[in-house]
Amino acid sequence: MTQLSRLIIKGGVLSPSELKEICETSEELGFETISFGSRQDILFPEERTITLTEVAGFEVVNEENAKAENIMSSYVCADIFSSTPWLTSDKYLYVLEQFRYASELKINITDPKQRLVPLFTGHLNFIASPHEDYWYLYVRLPYWNDIEIYPALIYSWDMEKVARIIEDLLKEELDTIDLVFDLVNHSMDTNNRTIDEPLQVPFHPFPYYEGMNRIGNDKYWLGLYWRNNKYDLAFLKAMCDLCFECKIGKISITPWKSFIVKDIPSNTKLDWEKFLGRFGINVRHSMLELNWHIPVGNSEALELKKYLVRNFDKNDISTYGLTFGITDYAKTSYYFTSIVIEKNEVPEELKEFNMRSTYNLLYAKNFDPNTREYLTNVREVDKEELPDLLIELSRLYFEQLGSEKEVEYTKVEESNEEVEVYQCKHCQSVYEEQYGDKAQDIPPNTPFENLDENYKCPLCESSKDSFEKIVLKKIN
Repeated sequence: MTQLSRLIIKGGVLSPSELKEICETSEELGFETISFGSRQDILFPEERTITLTEVAGFEVVNEENAKAENIMSSYVCADIFSSTPWLTSDKYLYVLEQFRYASELKINITDPKQRLVPLFTGHLNFIASPHEDYWYLYVRLPYWNDIEIYPALIYSWDMEKVARIIEDLLKEELDTIDLVFDLVNHSMDTNNRTIDEPLQVPFHPFPYYEGMNRIGNDKYWLGLYWRNNKYDLAFLKAMCDLCFECKIGKISITPWKSFIVKDIPSNTKLDWEKFLGRFGINVRHSMLELNWHIPVGNSEALELKKYLVRNFDKNDISTYGLTFGITDYAKTSYYFTSIVIEKNEVPEELKEFNMRSTYNLLYAKNFDPNTREYLTNVREVDKEELPDLLIELSRLYFEQLGSEKEVEYTKVEESNEEVEVYQCKHCQSVYEEQYGDKAQDIPPNTPFENLDENYKCPLCESSKDSFEKIVLKKIN
């Protein structure tokens, strides 16, 4: 594999002027192309990036300072795919703006109603809840084997503080999610909200994300994918200039080595089509190509993908809604595709011999990677056996498609035990006796009736009489 340097693009969002500056600096360093990474970052071959210390305000990460991780977000899906109503494009930008430090943890900020950006591939996974400005948090610290749900919803404007505190606490022995919860609440005044229902992730087939597509009545979005993931700098600079002319403010990188331009005015659609034609850009790739995740810089994985796609095409096989990944490491935390082709490592004592490669074939439960549960289909098979096995799996997928519309993707379970809480009728903040209200120096186990009559809602500052008693199912 080629050694790569990464340019951190927070949330996968950048402006045309930022992208153009990146392109111009890259040209000065002798590059002709750039590539996109699976965490919505920009990649360069490492040998010529020693002088590329900072571009357009973005941090460059390489072997020498490989601590910082990019923050992923599903901003790219806002306005064009299924979404949680309150989670608008502007809301993503406000949330991302909080994060002004270089995180060493992988952070995902996502909408559970979209399928383009994975939900659970980070160490800290913030997933939008039905309640405006509140997020589920799923935690899998670097030394944890399993992912755990944080036992409260996180307020939008607390996300950066919570993430920073957890990162600062990594030197501690954080072996349980309850300990993480206690230490975070000890370190800051939170605006948490009780989890009143488990996370629900509706199943959606993987979307087609390429080409010119309509948004509403007067705008379009454009998705661009190049199969070799080497985007020509001259083309990208010219595209940024066209964005300036059309008053387009943002460009979004996807985790699938592609990017999306939104809010293209309808009266400029012909200009964009002529522009794409002038550069000879193909925007009609088959879904057989678009739904693959392969390691960047791994030529062997790219050749295997091409071989398998050719076989699908030859046999006229549909893979609509499915996603495929090729990997040479056995870490399920990295998987975010429906089907995984896992290359086996040659034993150390046999590496001097010219051994044939063998593969394991895995698939996600219900073919939905958000379940995070992978089943083994076959082990130790040759490359030539893979096409028929994958075709068989794709048929199995279509046979069961639609049989399970929505699943709870959480370890949270309702018990028969009920708990009485007091909820503000204006902003729905909850006072629970068990936790008290640290922000107002009210200790845990203080009954609501014992609160001073001047008590106010910590979020909207409504008076005590604005709270109503409600009964919730307790969450285990």
